[in-house]
Amino acid sequence: MTLEADVYWSFRSPYSYLATRRYVALTQDYDLKINQRFVYPLAIRVPDFFEKSHPNWIGYTFRDIFRLAQFMDIPMAPPNPDPIVQDIATRKIAADQPHIFLLTRMGQAASRRGKGLEFADEVSRLIWGGVQGWNEGDHLEQAAARAGLDLAELKVEAESHAEELDDEIADNQKALEAAGHWGVPTLVFEGEPFFGQDRVELAVWRMQQKGLAKR
Repeated sequence: MTLEADVYWSFRSPYSYLATRRYVALTQDYDLKINQRFVYPLAIRVPDFFEKSHPNWIGYTFRDIFRLAQFMDIPMAPPNPDPIVQDIATRKIAADQPHIFLLTRMGQAASRRGKGLEFADEVSRLIWGGVQGWNEGDHLEQAAARAGLDLAELKVEAESHAEELDDEIADNQKALEAAGHWGVPTLVFEGEPFFGQDRVELAVWRMQQKGLAKR
């Protein structure tokens, strides 16, 4: 019997990136379907979050993600450009955001096609894996192709159905909160949330109790 889980995920979340290839591996190793459910980052949902957070928050987060990447042997570099336009010194989020809305809407369009996880995996490898100018040239086009998708098709849908996709993204956030959490990455299985890249193995343990089988 194929089990199903939902993964709530954001393009701006380095921890989402660090977890994603393990989510992909789960679907390859086990009889498991993962429904990728994109949400907007905190910077969009709660614009003053960074201004109100502890002064050490950003510094510790960067230290943590880079040591985790080293520990797990996953390439990682500060995104260039950042999916969110933000003044790191003041933590102020810019009013104009040229990347995150299109990216997230395209991700949701990919999820409609049953390939949201693959799209998230390939695109996050560009953003967080050290590709400079990931939004330029054919980087995104090639990433979409590796995920079995057509970038031009996703972009047209993201631009022409923006409101509809945003409604779905908002519903994803509501579903995440209804499951008992608010952050990403969170895997939800049978209503139980497993928040963070360090809870993947715990989620597998729970799913095995419910019959998760190797392929």
